[in-house]
Amino acid sequence: MAGRFVPRTTAVPRQEPGSGAGSASAPSRTRTWTPPGPLDLRLVLSPLRRGPADPAYRALPDGSFWRATRTPVGAGTLRVSASHDGRVSAAAWGPGAQWLLDGLPALLGEGDAPDAFRPRHRLLALTQHRRPGLRLLRTGLVMESLIPSILEQKVTTDEAYRAWRLLLRTYGTPAPGPADVTFGTYGLYVMPDARTWSLIPSWEWHRAGVDSKRSATILRAVRVARRMEEAAAMELPEAMARLQLIPGIGPWTAAETLQRSNGAADAVTVGDLHLPGIVGHALAGNRNADDEEMLALLAPYEGQRHRATRLIMLSGNTPARRAPRMTPRDIARL
Repeated sequence: MAGRFVPRTTAVPRQEPGSGAGSASAPSRTRTWTPPGPLDLRLVLSPLRRGPADPAYRALPDGSFWRATRTPVGAGTLRVSASHDGRVSAAAWGPGAQWLLDGLPALLGEGDAPDAFRPRHRLLALTQHRRPGLRLLRTGLVMESLIPSILEQKVTTDEAYRAWRLLLRTYGTPAPGPADVTFGTYGLYVMPDARTWSLIPSWEWHRAGVDSKRSATILRAVRVARRMEEAAAMELPEAMARLQLIPGIGPWTAAETLQRSNGAADAVTVGDLHLPGIVGHALAGNRNADDEEMLALLAPYEGQRHRATRLIMLSGNTPARRAPRMTPRDIARL
């Protein structure tokens, strides 16, 4: 059946007991935190979501947000929700539970400085006023954003999301805690560790729709995963340079990664198919703008250029589509 992914028996090792899977009865750690200002959890956390069926992220109708990830001390599941008085409540499970709770303020933008942004366009001023809860998150984790960003290189988002979903469900581990009870069959999954990524056979990348160029880039990155993770503590220029030491990782991938891992307010995405036209249309009425013009328009916001593009996207002032969508490629059929 087209689109169905049936895992084969391979030499990829299963995760060690206790590294990912948990039970509904497993104890959780909890924390309550009061943010320094307005906070919209959906706006803050949405950059972590890789498609509507992301195995590592869920947003529920009750206003809670679930995230499964691999921390430096092991797998962890985090549940976050906000109360009417503005306080944020969090629960975490697994070996990485305490690490996730310790990093909760940073994740939700405590280190961000939205007041440093000075809008010089009416559109951005209005959007900033209407979205006071926007803060730029910081996960402190590079690989969890780098790998899906590589998967998104020069393909449709649907193709990239499918690959991420299938690879996590096949080679990841069930998230610790009650996620299996909460979400049933399509539960939360923690992404594979670096060794497991490195042992995925070439034909399984192919079956997931990932071409050899992207899979080879991921394999090069996971071989030096520790060096990549060090970029989370670097200033933006040094972090950009560190990631781009890997062949196949350019400015687009590095910026998309550091926006999430480092909360980099100035990590503007260059080399994107649509963003220059969106920025050009919003700020200058030119939907045909290229990277050079986009950077010129964003120059007044140096230091905050990523925030400026987030506000533009949130404004809804984007050009109408004039051409059909890019046709997805199904290399698994080849």
